Amino acid sequence: MAQTHPDHIGTFSESARSGIWPVRRVLILMALIGGAFYAGILGYMYSNQNALLYKPSGELPDPRTVGLADVDVITVPMSDGVVLTAWSAPPATEGAPTVLFFHGQSGNLGDRADRMREILNGGYGLLAPSYRGFPGSGGEPSELALISDGVQLFDRLDAEGEEIVLHGQSLGTGVAAAVAEERPNAQLLVLEAPFTATVDVAAERYPFLPVSALMKDQFATRDLIDSITVPILIFHGTEDETIPLHHGKTLASMSGDTAQLHVIPGGTHNDLWSYGLWSEVQNALRQQPD
Repeated sequence: MAQTHPDHIGTFSESARSGIWPVRRVLILMALIGGAFYAGILGYMYSNQNALLYKPSGELPDPRTVGLADVDVITVPMSDGVVLTAWSAPPATEGAPTVLFFHGQSGNLGDRADRMREILNGGYGLLAPSYRGFPGSGGEPSELALISDGVQLFDRLDAEGEEIVLHGQSLGTGVAAAVAEERPNAQLLVLEAPFTATVDVAAERYPFLPVSALMKDQFATRDLIDSITVPILIFHGTEDETIPLHHGKTLASMSGDTAQLHVIPGGTHNDLWSYGLWSEVQNALRQQPD
């Protein structure tokens, strides 16, 4: 039988090893490059998280130019010295509440003029602040600051003897819910396309990132909604791709019997008012006991 010379075995082993090492070096290099790229993504997301969450743009228009002739532009100093600009109008109907309106994450108050017009046409009052860092207001936005500002604005209306409806739109739902938790004497809390938490939305969009460890402003409405005693109306569209419907459903289920969920077939993130949102709010207010 033919025998393999020992030298042949040694030559083969050395050749195999010499072929494996370059592969390992390539894999190690790829892992290092991938790690550096991932670390870069983490760094970018962490350092730019405010710009991703808060997106002010444009210039704050005169209310009259967007069809709000009865709205005044006021400035309101906050306890830390930051001055906010807000749009304000008293109730046109005696005894009607004032809507404290918290807008979404982008643009400016002028982008919500159609909503405000419906509120005013119903005879209700309005106080709509431009968040700090947004057009017309000083300072920089943050979760703690926006909630503190919201509570101070609520107290301002309360001191004037106003009945107050809290209305939050998208990002503003996190502010409105937090104010309602701290001020249970609000008449009604309206959540338009709400999230369980901003960190939950981010986790769904970026499942490959540890967003819970990265995000500073998490607006965790899910953690406080069961302690809110103010009646709640939740509106959510079935076609909302920005904040999916399951967020609104989850909040409703967590609130016990405090919240009424209005699922709007075909509704998206920004068109719920065209499906009669404000009519439902007015119906709810009329049904409340005096």
